[in-house]
Amino acid sequence: MAVEVIMPKAGSEMEEGEIVQWFKQEGDEVKEGEVLLEIVTDKVNMEVEAEASGTLLKILHPAGSTVPVVQTIAWIGQPGEAVPGADGATAAAQEVVKEVAADVKVPETKAEEVLPKRERRGEYDVAVIGGGPAGYVAAIKAAQLGGKVALVENRELGGTCLNRGCIPTKTFLHNAEIINYIRSAKDRGIKLVNDAFTVDMEQTVAVKNKVSKTLSGGVAGLLKSYGVKVFNGVGQLTADKKVVVDEKETIDADNVILAGGSKVSRINIPGMDSDKVLTSDEFLDITEVPSRLAVIGGGVIGSELGQAFATFGSKVTIVEMADRLIAGMDKDASVALEKQFRKQGINVLTSTKLLEIVDKGHEVVVKVEGKEDIVADKVLLSIGRVPDNTCLGELADKFEMERGRVKVDEYMETSIKGIYAPGDINGVKMLAHAAFKMGEIAAENAMGHHKKVDLKATPAAIYTHPEIAMVGLTEDQAREKYDVKVGRFNFGANGRSLASNHGEGFVKVIMDTKYREILGIHIVGPVAAEIINEGSTLLQTEMTIDDVMDIIHGHPTYSEALYEAMADCIDMCIHAPKKKTK
Repeated sequence: MAVEVIMPKAGSEMEEGEIVQWFKQEGDEVKEGEVLLEIVTDKVNMEVEAEASGTLLKILHPAGSTVPVVQTIAWIGQPGEAVPGADGATAAAQEVVKEVAADVKVPETKAEEVLPKRERRGEYDVAVIGGGPAGYVAAIKAAQLGGKVALVENRELGGTCLNRGCIPTKTFLHNAEIINYIRSAKDRGIKLVNDAFTVDMEQTVAVKNKVSKTLSGGVAGLLKSYGVKVFNGVGQLTADKKVVVDEKETIDADNVILAGGSKVSRINIPGMDSDKVLTSDEFLDITEVPSRLAVIGGGVIGSELGQAFATFGSKVTIVEMADRLIAGMDKDASVALEKQFRKQGINVLTSTKLLEIVDKGHEVVVKVEGKEDIVADKVLLSIGRVPDNTCLGELADKFEMERGRVKVDEYMETSIKGIYAPGDINGVKMLAHAAFKMGEIAAENAMGHHKKVDLKATPAAIYTHPEIAMVGLTEDQAREKYDVKVGRFNFGANGRSLASNHGEGFVKVIMDTKYREILGIHIVGPVAAEIINEGSTLLQTEMTIDDVMDIIHGHPTYSEALYEAMADCIDMCIHAPKKKTK
């Protein structure tokens, strides 16, 4: 069937576009992703790519034509294939034009909301192994689509995120935030009788456990409300693609979703078996604040917990093999975080290799290459996580793997048809919210749909003080592919930030100079993890800097800093001094 080429809607206010030139002529072969033509809107020139491969059968509007958005401008198909009338407007396209004219947001399609017709062969439509972010979301989504669903989990529902990761660490970090507020009270005219404090770790852990239990219970309630059958035990695949629970009970399902998640990564270093060396899982149950804490790994977990315990009163040293902290984030964010850590008294050792840990009984000595030994009471091992492939069972050697990760396509399907693997187990993007989306996509496809996952605008955040968040490309990544310009605005010039004692940090925006497309957003400062969601929306909807300039942000708000950084990309930032011309 011939495929339409339409005039794209490149901005929220774009109503029509002018065709500048065609790069292909009728009868030419085209490939998906190949540039077909160039258009100009009221803002910028842009290239339009082919959405399918085939032959350019018919050009309906030549160069120089001005065409309304979503109007058909050409057809791609097989040689000799018939195309609709010369006006190029199918009934569907005409309806879209009407809706756009009425300023109504047009949904892509309603077809994917309807459950495809299928007959269940096994006892269940879908069996899910793992009750973490990818697993429980996949189970609920499949049930919403009318499926009979089974879920297997050997520990608490909610997985690492709710029980040993995202949520528990935030309870610790909130305690640190409260302490920081107490310390700053005097400077704001609040006189406390006594600002001394101690941290009761047993109570802190009890609060953490209560929060986790509440949320885990909530997941159980959701699964029950959707009729998902939950099996408690270790789920593994059998040779005939069934799921066996604790080698006792077998689940026969038409499709299987592997959501085994991840486990703490370990390194083979002498002394790692000491009971004073704790993984992040174990550290969250610590009952005393150690006087001296060595943190191995300066990534997300190490940075968050290291700063939290420094605030609680520990003398903290962070050992990181890379040349900077949080190496996956933008370099400017790393610099800002390390500056804050040093200000807080945290000893940061980057480009440092761990050699050995020696347990002296009453303390441990951490030996590193080229630097003095670190003496500590406890060691936190936080070098990341690796996929937990236990669920692969008897089919473990049948899957296509990549560095210990189950390889999946953009539909979340593995190399074995009918088996999907969303979340940490595939290693694509090891974030809980990415796992949510991958779980949904896996469930939809397991239930008969054909939907791709799109993770390009997935935000990431680190809940240190100040918070750090990003979406899109770092500056280094962007410069490898594009001609870029960087906009920046400091929270020190933001009214809400100054009024709230949160003047540290900045918003940094990376723009492609050709189309003024937003390539990346990086935030160091107050509520960065919240503001970045707006940034994610901007990238997902492919809004340009010019589109953002038409948006009114409330005042006084922290998010105004994002708007100001966007404006700085085009030298139009109101609340920053005029830039000097060279």
